[in-house]
Amino acid sequence: MKDYKALIQQYELDVYPRRDVVLVKGKDSRVWDDQGKEYIDLSSGISVANVGHCNEKVVEAISKQAGTLITCANTFYNDAKAIFLEKLFSVAPKNLTRAFLTNSGTEAMEAAIKFARSNTKKTKFISAMKGFHGRTYGALSATYKKEYREIFEPLVPGFSFVPYNNFEKLAEAADDQTAGIILELVQGEGGINIGQKEYFQQVRELCNEKGIMLIIDEIQTGFCRTGTMFAIEQYGIEADMMTVAKSIAGGFPMGAILCSDKIQIEKGKHGSTFGGNPLACAAGTASIDYMIDNKLWEQAEAKGKYFKEKLSAHQLSKVREIRVIGLMIGIELKDKSQPIIVELLEKGILSLPAGTTVLRLLPPLTISYEDLDKAVTILAEVLV
Repeated sequence: MKDYKALIQQYELDVYPRRDVVLVKGKDSRVWDDQGKEYIDLSSGISVANVGHCNEKVVEAISKQAGTLITCANTFYNDAKAIFLEKLFSVAPKNLTRAFLTNSGTEAMEAAIKFARSNTKKTKFISAMKGFHGRTYGALSATYKKEYREIFEPLVPGFSFVPYNNFEKLAEAADDQTAGIILELVQGEGGINIGQKEYFQQVRELCNEKGIMLIIDEIQTGFCRTGTMFAIEQYGIEADMMTVAKSIAGGFPMGAILCSDKIQIEKGKHGSTFGGNPLACAAGTASIDYMIDNKLWEQAEAKGKYFKEKLSAHQLSKVREIRVIGLMIGIELKDKSQPIIVELLEKGILSLPAGTTVLRLLPPLTISYEDLDKAVTILAEVLV
């Protein structure tokens, strides 16, 4: 058998802090390594496998489309794209009426930044401390963490940061050159910090008053993760643009920016070779169909409440707070999360960090209650 770790270490740039595991197979909420060890996946590839690993409907759609047409230049119309767009807008917020399709979340954010500047003729952006929006130059400029930014500076000029959930500070930062305000409704990488409804309603009013584009990042929260199809449904606001990706196509690389009628862009001013390709669109249609047919938003809400109730029943000496919205879970620890993540891995649980002291759990929304119980038992052993 080939030494997969050695090959990756030899040929791939070493930019990822890797776990010492080679994953080779996945099904629903379980994954397996090359030694045959089984794990319960509480990460979903960072909120990607919302419909479960190797969802049968997604696999079937990809297989069928791969035998029909894989790629199609965006200078042509395509049936798979048309069907996907119709499906996407059947579940999207009603004020968002058109989309630009991408391959990832960071590309969607790049488009949002360009569209905000081109439509407002202004140049500045405000985003939140602890916010994360991607790693390409524009998206990185809106991302707070200095460790991601410093060696690539200077970044795109005109970006500033304010405390999350603090409207007074945000209002002070907005001026007549502010093109857009970029915010997550729940900060994922920043610590599972849940936005306050009143705060976001005030931000919406500010944007209306000052002609600022409100760009809502639902890359991690979208597609049933928080207990509704999109988290914005819980906030009573409308976005001018909304970025989505991750779980949009059941694990196949895809993203999108959804735009209101305020957004207009001339032909030839933006584009993508692979964005909205037939294979991705087929996967996206199957994924959204599965979410609708199985009411995954309801499953996320019920399972999140169940998980918190079960875990909270234990005396967890290492835990400061448990934050839950749907099946988006942040366990704030009294010490660093990394040793806990390593210990959980050894016990057959995949998990994620969210900042230095938060354990982030984003299981597939299809996870069984049996697997949730097993996960709670192991977490309780580790966090006691």
